[in-house]
Amino acid sequence: MIIISAPSGAGKTTIVRHLLETFPRLGFSVSATSRMKRTTEKDGREYYFVTTERFEQMIENMELLEWQEVYPGSYYGTPVSEVERIAANGQFPVFDVDVIGGLNIKKLFGKTALSVFIKPPSYQVLESRLRSRATDSEESLYNRLDKAKWELTFEKDFDAVLVNDNLDDTFVQAEKLVKDFLQIV
Repeated sequence: MIIISAPSGAGKTTIVRHLLETFPRLGFSVSATSRMKRTTEKDGREYYFVTTERFEQMIENMELLEWQEVYPGSYYGTPVSEVERIAANGQFPVFDVDVIGGLNIKKLFGKTALSVFIKPPSYQVLESRLRSRATDSEESLYNRLDKAKWELTFEKDFDAVLVNDNLDDTFVQAEKLVKDFLQIV
């Protein structure tokens, strides 16, 4: 299993997409969330969008490997069914998850999972990236940035840390980590 975690805006989704295009043996684990769907998102592609009530039912029924209330009222989690689906396709799961979710998956799977922390080159660059998205209100942006400060303190708990300063270089480093971990020649 490959776990890619980072504060929002560090580039984890871009890196995950690149890895999925580069390595056909990887399968994307679609997370579930109770947050509202953005106009560019499709249910079942980026996330499974569910109601808060349904998400809480999934927790109660133990249908999630891990879950977090990432922002007040916004739950995110990894359905067990995703790992089963990917394994049935003969692939290795790739998780694009928040920092705590990534650490929780790593605890569950130990050495059978590679945990990679994507770090922005600086807090200022992270803020600039989030602002350029123009998807968040000022309050939401402030919350994301505040959370990012806290999440950056967990980089030491991951197997590898990649500083996403130059995207092409980060792609090369991520590819090497995956090749080495999965022993792909």
